[in-house]
Amino acid sequence: MMRINTNPFRCIVATILWAVALAAPAQNTSLKVIELRAGMHLIHAEVAQSPNERQTGLMHRQRLAPNSGMLFAFEFDGLHCFWMKNTLIPLSIAFLSSNGTIINIADMQPQDETSHCPKQAVHFALEMNQGWFKRKGFKAGDQLAGTVFMP
Repeated sequence: MMRINTNPFRCIVATILWAVALAAPAQNTSLKVIELRAGMHLIHAEVAQSPNERQTGLMHRQRLAPNSGMLFAFEFDGLHCFWMKNTLIPLSIAFLSSNGTIINIADMQPQDETSHCPKQAVHFALEMNQGWFKRKGFKAGDQLAGTVFMP
């Protein structure tokens, strides 16, 4: 015999939790993950390469694991600017040339629609937890390594 919970409080809580679960935005977990090297540091980077993947980026994520990030790969070098609409995590972004050289780094605040742009045309951008590049001692002119970067 199945017992049905008739406690009104529990029913209300269960209904609210169910509604929140249905309304929560889905996180894109199907992105390819690659390894990048920043000196002695290994980075696990999800690769956003289609227009839709790049537009979604890290939106709605609650956290980003240490030494993890998102690499935005573009079809062409350009002045690709970023903002933080619907992004909940404070991030640092490194704008990268096609060979992985850091052009400039910017800190970005959650849900801020201020544009952050590279100082010159770039082929990639790498988002990490805010302060990651500074804590590891990386700056403009330093180079990252990985199979996606052209020699």
